[in-house]
Amino acid sequence: MRRLAVAILVILGGAAIASAQVSTPTNDVLGAHNVYGRGCIACHAPHSGAAANGAASSPNSGNLALWGEDLTPLYGQTFGFGNGGANTVTIPDYGTTAVTVGGTSYSPVPLPSDPGDGTFVIAACLSCHDGNIAKSGMLKGTTYETVTINGATFNPPTLLGNDGSTPGNYMNDHPVGPTANPGCGGPYNWDCTVNADGSISFTGTASSAFLTDYFDVTKYGPIANLAVPAGGGGTQTVTYGTLTWTDTTDWVTCTTCHDQHDMLYFKAGATTADIKPTHFFVRGWYNPGNSTTSNSAAQFCRSCHGGESNEMHGQNVPTN
Repeated sequence: MRRLAVAILVILGGAAIASAQVSTPTNDVLGAHNVYGRGCIACHAPHSGAAANGAASSPNSGNLALWGEDLTPLYGQTFGFGNGGANTVTIPDYGTTAVTVGGTSYSPVPLPSDPGDGTFVIAACLSCHDGNIAKSGMLKGTTYETVTINGATFNPPTLLGNDGSTPGNYMNDHPVGPTANPGCGGPYNWDCTVNADGSISFTGTASSAFLTDYFDVTKYGPIANLAVPAGGGGTQTVTYGTLTWTDTTDWVTCTTCHDQHDMLYFKAGATTADIKPTHFFVRGWYNPGNSTTSNSAAQFCRSCHGGESNEMHGQNVPTN
């Protein structure tokens, strides 16, 4: 992936968290997404959409994924993530009447046929984690877990649009959206192969070694959870100065990197023996703080950012 900002992951990667090995859970795997005992219904209201969770009712509320939070403040809004805001996402109007944002009218569009539609996923996540346009409900605005960096212990912010910087600043958040595409070749990417359908195969010398040193991210991790555009994925040729490489048209969304249903553990393979510790709902073996030399947080980032990996520098370092 080319020069995509990794601000959130850098913060998390420096965290020292006192949890060493997978053990019997002491709380539900939903963790913070148990939402003070509300559990699944905090997001997926079984009846009446957002109105069932105390938000204003609106046309189509809850009609996709039984989504129980209010999406309407996001309709027609454009968000610029990372890279100076170059990666933009405009949230469609999923209602039944046009909305006007900044003097522009946005006509309603049909609800996606798949609740995993990348743009809908971003809207759903922001309906709780924006804090600027879409106000948070029961969220405290900080992580459930504390982190310790250089002796300072704190809870990082979880409201992307109201994180203590300028309200509405999303440029310090990892890019998502149709232009946030991982690729193969070039100076920043793995020696992998982008297939015609947009999937990625880690078949190069370094990338295939990474699957042994970490786990198979093409089957279980971030690469396996890219958003596929309507009509299917594909490839595109990217030129940067004198360099050329191949990107997938599949793109990063919130759930590419986060499994919203499991804060504590990640299944890195087909058996229970493959269950690894994780934090912050990260979709990978992500256990910073298990020792002073832990590299699991860095390994997670390298799932996409192969140019910064051990393997692309000629050495194999297993995850610990």
